[in-house]
Amino acid sequence: MPKVRTKDILDRFKLELISGEEGINRPITMTDISRPGLELAGFFDYYPAERVQLLGKTELTFIQKLDPETRADRLERLCTDITPVIIVTRDMPVPDELIEASEREAVPVLRAKLKTTRFSSRLTNFLETKLAPTTAVHGVLIDIYGVGVLITGKSGVGKSETALELVKRGHRLVADDCVEIRQEDDDTLVGNSPELIEHLLEIRGLGIINVMTLFGAGAVRSFKKISLVINLELWDQTKQYDRLGLDEETMRIIDTSIPKLTVPVRPGRNLAVIIEVAAMNFRLKRMGVNAAEQFASRLSDVIEDGDHEDR
Repeated sequence: MPKVRTKDILDRFKLELISGEEGINRPITMTDISRPGLELAGFFDYYPAERVQLLGKTELTFIQKLDPETRADRLERLCTDITPVIIVTRDMPVPDELIEASEREAVPVLRAKLKTTRFSSRLTNFLETKLAPTTAVHGVLIDIYGVGVLITGKSGVGKSETALELVKRGHRLVADDCVEIRQEDDDTLVGNSPELIEHLLEIRGLGIINVMTLFGAGAVRSFKKISLVINLELWDQTKQYDRLGLDEETMRIIDTSIPKLTVPVRPGRNLAVIIEVAAMNFRLKRMGVNAAEQFASRLSDVIEDGDHEDR
């Protein structure tokens, strides 16, 4: 199933359908938008027909200066079997030749009231969100002090119970069990919950609980940029865990690397507090304060001073 159809744009931006209603369910597969100025001048060698076509004041003014036969030919060539939609902005009149060609080829022609640049920006943002690469990860996504923390780990390690404690401490749940992730930019991952399980937490022994009903609307949010991954794993005595915080591990999701911390789980450890502090420490690092590096620097200074005294 296509992620976006022409009808979605019609409904989302409340546009006016002028002609070509038969093609209203055509799929839109690209985020790029075309303003076919060169094509209207007759250069169709590289016409990106699969893109959304946008006609603004400049294009429509130029069209009116063409003779009727040329105008009809150029507008007909704009309408192909793979053109998803042609949108006229500024609420401007649609040329009769375009209406006739669009009806023949079943290419929807829509009209928007906004100025071309503003509409183009809004449409691009909408398409990039809808057509962004996506994946799903088993885990819990929490907004902690403004930091999107993705908690991962094997089933039964305590992810949901930790999330419940964090919600009680005033943080906000985004998704539990399944986190849908989309890559909105080269280094931006945004996570949200599947609609079916939105605002729900599964706690073994209690069952399903509705976080928004129990704790209020302030305890949940619909989506959040993922900034940090914390992986919970059962304590392994044979494994050497990072005790200083100098080792920087990452987890790759789609095409983006996210900082990752591994937190060992064993009785007596307050995971909620540890994750809360990890989020605060992450914020400090982004502000240029790295406690581990400061300690390492002080330790090096002490060792150097000791060497000088020995000499």
